[in-house]
Amino acid sequence: MTPLERARCELKAHPLALDAGLAAGVLVCMVAGSFALPHGTDGVTWGIRTPAPLSLLLMLLAAAALVPRRRAPRTVLALTCTLSVVECVTGDPRAPVAMSAVIALYTVASTTDRTTTFRVGLLTMTVLTAAAMLFGPLPWYAQENLGVLAWTGIGATAGDAVRSRRAVVRAMRERAERAERTREEEARRRVAEERLRIARDLHDVVAHHIALVNVQAGVAAHVMDKRPDQAKEALAHVREASRSALSELRATVGLLRQSGDPEAPTEPAPGLSLLEELAGTFRSAGLPVEVARADQGTRLPAAVDLAAYRIVQEALTNVRKHAGAGARAEVSVVRVGPHIEVTVVDDGSGESAPGNTAPGNAAPEAGGGHGLLGMRERVGALGGTLTTGPRYGGGFRVHAILPVSTTDNRIEGGTTAPGEPV
Repeated sequence: MTPLERARCELKAHPLALDAGLAAGVLVCMVAGSFALPHGTDGVTWGIRTPAPLSLLLMLLAAAALVPRRRAPRTVLALTCTLSVVECVTGDPRAPVAMSAVIALYTVASTTDRTTTFRVGLLTMTVLTAAAMLFGPLPWYAQENLGVLAWTGIGATAGDAVRSRRAVVRAMRERAERAERTREEEARRRVAEERLRIARDLHDVVAHHIALVNVQAGVAAHVMDKRPDQAKEALAHVREASRSALSELRATVGLLRQSGDPEAPTEPAPGLSLLEELAGTFRSAGLPVEVARADQGTRLPAAVDLAAYRIVQEALTNVRKHAGAGARAEVSVVRVGPHIEVTVVDDGSGESAPGNTAPGNAAPEAGGGHGLLGMRERVGALGGTLTTGPRYGGGFRVHAILPVSTTDNRIEGGTTAPGEPV
């Protein structure tokens, strides 16, 4: 901080002392001006006359009135104007008491709006100029009388300019603070969205495989003594599901690494190209799954491809967990116009379907409900719609419509016709 800035800060911290110093300076100027003869006098014009005691008293009172000018600017203006009029009527010789009124008018103009400044300034100029013309020792048309009009106008104009500048600086500061708050809110929003995305991805990656591990481990424990071969097969499925979970979890965590970190994962995110492999994992866990997807050559945007895969994965996981024994699942992926429709249905009892627990039925597993919420968030982020609910006659249905740009669905050698399975 420079010495000038430090001095300004000190003065702002002690406004009363600053006003007292200003009042003292104005008093010195008024007293010095009272020794001067009117403008236009021949010969020596200063030091020839001395102010009368009444004039000195008026100047002292006018200067003292400026000390509380910040606390009561209009009162100070009224008092200094009154003293100036009294000086014009009784002062002999004249003293420049109107100088204090100019400072008071500046203070009023710098602390109020422009309309009030115009009205108060016009009234002050009229009163002081009329008093000088009517009661002054010079003819009414003397330029000293017009000087009173000019100086009061300058005081009002300067005060209004200072007020306008303060308003501009205040507005700029408020905009800067608002922009800073907006940046902070945007950063918090991005952090919240990133946390939500991470939670959704971790749920999608881990829940499916852990559910399979839980099922196969239960099977192995049940048949360990009587059918060791089947138990060994179930444990092999447990190992495979665990390996897949670790692999996908490693890839998901790798996405959180900074771009400059070494050994960043280069494996592509899962998509519908792995749909048969996904269905196979559920078949191995004892859930019959049928997949209806005729064309494997359709290109989908990465976000849509991943969302469709995760929707199928989560829906089949819910079928395995909630549909009951003997349930079957059907998966279909169809393009209808500029949309991709993903449907997963099952024919289970639906008694423990997510979000469909009835009185007397078994409740879903503790902590459930995040899967459907995650699917809805994924679809909503892409501008699509998700419909879930029980089917007529039993079972549960998950139906997602994902909008896809037609330019992103072109196949080499042509495009998929609307309504054609993909």
